[in-house]
Amino acid sequence: MYPELRERDFEKISRLVYDLCGINLHDGKKELVKARLGKRIREGNFKSFADYYRHVTTPEGQDELIVMIDSLSTNLTYFFREDKHFQKLRYLVPPILNGGGRGRRETLRVWSAGCSTGEEPYSLAIALRETPELAGGDFRILATDISTRVLKTAVAGIYPAEKVERIPRDILYRYFQYGTGQSAGYYRVKKEVRDLVEFRRFNLMEEPPADFRFHVVFCRNVMIYFDKETQNAVVERFYRCLVKGGYLFVGHSESLTGLRHPFRYVEPSIYRKME
Repeated sequence: MYPELRERDFEKISRLVYDLCGINLHDGKKELVKARLGKRIREGNFKSFADYYRHVTTPEGQDELIVMIDSLSTNLTYFFREDKHFQKLRYLVPPILNGGGRGRRETLRVWSAGCSTGEEPYSLAIALRETPELAGGDFRILATDISTRVLKTAVAGIYPAEKVERIPRDILYRYFQYGTGQSAGYYRVKKEVRDLVEFRRFNLMEEPPADFRFHVVFCRNVMIYFDKETQNAVVERFYRCLVKGGYLFVGHSESLTGLRHPFRYVEPSIYRKME
């Protein structure tokens, strides 16, 4: 049995998570917090949620603080989720590469923000490899997430068979290797695709470094966990990271409506930086 999660302890944990990574753990998330952190409390021999909170807010508890964020992050994803976005991106590639008609060939740079276990950035890499103008790999993808746990899976690029069952057979055979022996039942993304993606731990609440300059940003089904104030701040950071003419893709269930932003609406869930 897990210890009782008192209201004042839940409020402290919720505030800490919000301040660190913008995730809004409202009252409806109390049981989720109790279940996911209760396991950590038991494994770490902590006496209570209050004891656990005290630990993660000390210098000695910073490693456990990262584990706590990992435990409370929701990471539901699959290959080619919301497939229309990948089709649209392939359509947009030629004008992007030509500098919007300015006659300047560019290497396409894409950011998968909140990449979870890697399905989105690898889907991006495969879709772009299937684009004639990019068959030679004239693009680079940066994939980031706050969770070190999911990033380990993403870097390895190994997935159970049920994770790849939505992928068309020809694409699966072309870009994945089927495991044998102890790895039977698993597929690994081929090295030629893995090499096109760089994974980094990054917190969307932080200011992006100077090298974050992209033609396209995918941040899908991430901002639904943020309140409006945090969404405004994150969208503003994306705007600054995009080159003129660049695109922001959000989830089909998301919208920038009601937020302060300078993006131009293109179509549902797609926005463009015009200045």
